[in-house]
Parts: sequence; structure tokens; C-alpha cells
Amino acid sequence: MPWSRGPKSPADFDRLLARVADHALREQIAQLVLRCQAQAVYSARNIGHFGLHLRRYVHFTSPIRRYADLVVHRALVKVLGLGTGGLPPLTMDELEALGRHLSMTERRAMECERGALERMIALYLADHFGARFGGRIVGVQSFGLFVALDETGAEGLVPLAQLEDDAYEHDPRHHLLVGKRSGVVFGLGDRVVVTLLEADPVTGSLVFALEEHSRAPGASLLLAPRAIGRGKGPLRPRQRRR
Repeated sequence: MPWSRGPKSPADFDRLLARVADHALREQIAQLVLRCQAQAVYSARNIGHFGLHLRRYVHFTSPIRRYADLVVHRALVKVLGLGTGGLPPLTMDELEALGRHLSMTERRAMECERGALERMIALYLADHFGARFGGRIVGVQSFGLFVALDETGAEGLVPLAQLEDDAYEHDPRHHLLVGKRSGVVFGLGDRVVVTLLEADPVTGSLVFALEEHSRAPGASLLLAPRAIGRGKGPLRPRQRRR
């Protein structure tokens, strides 16, 4: 489908996601759509909601789950005269400062949650050194491939140094590693089998060695023209020095 570089509306993203609903790369494309959008922030200035296509929007949860929700509840108590506990008089600058603080603390809490989960998974996998796992590539960087395991969803890194059979060039625009000599392509959604080399419960990091690899069905959606048609086929064992 045509996809220009110009401004996008929520309807544009809806059409894109609908087109790939049954595609093997649907999860990767959905993640890319999320990453290309600005992070949500709490603010006293109502600029609407892009994803919901609303000119005015307020985040309101009941029962209350966040302090940001409590601020909205207390403001309503004050404005509607519903009794005690209403929000005291605040200037717009004070409300903006409160929004920035709430945005920061919520991101910090999410990072703590993610870090704790990564450490627990690494602790569990620490006893599985040398085990083989099926997974898929969920990130491509110049220094290696990020792989999510099928059974646990745990993510770890296949360092570029583990890909010893070729020198690989990073294509950040198309999220690819392309072998300079062989033309072998690694990209988002590719199926892999990996061996666990390291699991560090302190940092929550996992390191894998790549054993088998197969390009994702329909992977040409994310391929640079020079790489189309390369690296296809069933899961292939990879030769690596031990």
C-alpha cells in the first residue's frame, strides 16, 4: 500500500494495521507504529488524543489506579461541589509542573517493573545454560539482533560477534543486517533457534548464539531493494566456531 512521508492521521494507521492484520509481520509493524508516535504525557493543556482522534480528552480511571486520576477526581469534586477533598486552587504553571512530575514518576515505575521482570526471567533461565529455544527477531541494531523467545517472551541479544560467517552491514531504515559477502539478510519477524550463552540475574540480560534462521513470510515488506530475494527458505542450521 502507498505510504508517503507526509503527516499521518489516526485513520492512516488504522488502514495500515488492518492491511497487515493477518500478516506474519503484524506484531513488528504494530510496534513500529507505536514507536514512531510521541510518548503520552500528563498536562493541564488539553491537546486531545491522537490515537482516539479526539479534540478534547482526559484520562479518567475508576476505581482510581494512578495519582493522575486522583487529580482529575479531586478537580471534579471541586468544580461540581461534591463535598470535601476537592483540588485546592492551582495556577496553570503549577498544574503543568504537576503533570511533568507525574509523567516522570509513571515512566520510572514502568522501568522498575520492566527491570524486575527481566531479572526474574534471567534468574529462571540461569539454570538453562546451553539450552536451545525457538524465537523471533524483534530488534535489529548495528551491534546485534534482539530475539524474543516463544515460550517466555524473554528478550536477549545475539551479538554481532556471534555471526562469524560474514561481515554484516546495518540498514537502520529497513531494520536489517545484510551480509556483505553472502547477502544473507536478518530482519524483523525472522524465525530463529538460539542457544543460551549467558543469563545475568543482576542486570537481567540474556545473551544467545544463533543456531538456525529463516526469513519471515512476506519479509520483502521491510527489505531494501538490494536485499529482496536473499536469505529465504526453511530454518537453516548455521555453522559457527565453538
